[in-house]
Amino acid sequence: MVGKLTALGVAKLKTPGMYGDGGNLWLQVTGNGAKSWIFRFTLRGKSREMGLGSAATFSLAEARDKATTYRKLLYEGIDPIEMRRGQRQDAAIEAAKAITFKTCAERYIESHKAGWRNAKHAAQWTATLGAYAYPVFGELPVQAVDTGLVMQALQPIWTTKAETATRVRGRIESILDWATTHSYRRGENPARWKGHLANLLPKRSRVAKVEHHAALPFAEVPAFMAKLAAQEGIAAKLLAFTIQTAARTGESLGARWGEIDLEAGIWTVPAERMKAAAEHRVPLSSAALAILGEMKGLDATYVFPGGRRGKPLSNMAMLVLLRRMERGDLTVHGFRSSFRDWASETTDFPSEVVEMALAHTVESKVERAYRRGDLFEKRRELMSAWAAYVGRQA
Repeated sequence: MVGKLTALGVAKLKTPGMYGDGGNLWLQVTGNGAKSWIFRFTLRGKSREMGLGSAATFSLAEARDKATTYRKLLYEGIDPIEMRRGQRQDAAIEAAKAITFKTCAERYIESHKAGWRNAKHAAQWTATLGAYAYPVFGELPVQAVDTGLVMQALQPIWTTKAETATRVRGRIESILDWATTHSYRRGENPARWKGHLANLLPKRSRVAKVEHHAALPFAEVPAFMAKLAAQEGIAAKLLAFTIQTAARTGESLGARWGEIDLEAGIWTVPAERMKAAAEHRVPLSSAALAILGEMKGLDATYVFPGGRRGKPLSNMAMLVLLRRMERGDLTVHGFRSSFRDWASETTDFPSEVVEMALAHTVESKVERAYRRGDLFEKRRELMSAWAAYVGRQA
């Protein structure tokens, strides 16, 4: 029998317990006086209970309507609990689909930036996406991003800014993969290159001009070093040290006294400041040590301090120096090419020793497996020979 309870009776009930209305519907009254509707049923020999909400929210009539709906499902052999759970999941997915590409990008960057070696990496992602992706589909649901939209973002810069466009494409692809994993979108990734955009856009190698860092021919480096020695200031010492060690600009700019063992003649650059994210030991020649001797005592932390206390020299300092020397045609990084050309053309040092001196990643996995050391003593000989060569006009 259905309809055992009345609205007035439900309102007056205060004794804790379960009160049946019939047709699988029950009113539950708890010790603190709270009342809620329960749908009790047995399906495939298993007894289950399903909450239908608070009696303060749903009236007796509304609870009966719900119970009727669920009894009909039971008649068809459908578990109402599982069906409701599925409906809620579908609703959650539909709501999630409304999340915008920009929101996904921001969450992706936030969740990954702790693992990125360079703190500027997150800023670069934000800047490039903000310039090229967000204006096209940043505020659209991430599910709505398709091939046409990706092409709309990439085509204007694909042939004019090939390197930037390649990075933007890769970043869009990563964000869309992240969104798919989080069930914010379904389907193929429209930013995928292989087998997809590769069919629509020309290869980067066909549209991008390779830009090499302007380098000084190695035969002219000794004369340049002699002129550099006549320059005053920390930037001149930094540039000389960078050339002597064949280091990257960022490595020498951020050099700290805690990384340097003057007695052993070793500069150990930590992994977080290396391009390959691996610690790199640099053998210091007598010429490099002499430069360090001149810098001793200027700052407790940085070898080449800037104008602001506790900060290294600006990354523009050496470029400004080159312009002052009327060598604005050169780049600091280019001296690494000068070093490599000198080593290849005038010495018998094996190429792997030279590559390790430049802190280049060895491409061959087999070679990496067989050579686990860093060839430090051989590199010490190489850097001493380089110092002798560049200083021969001093």
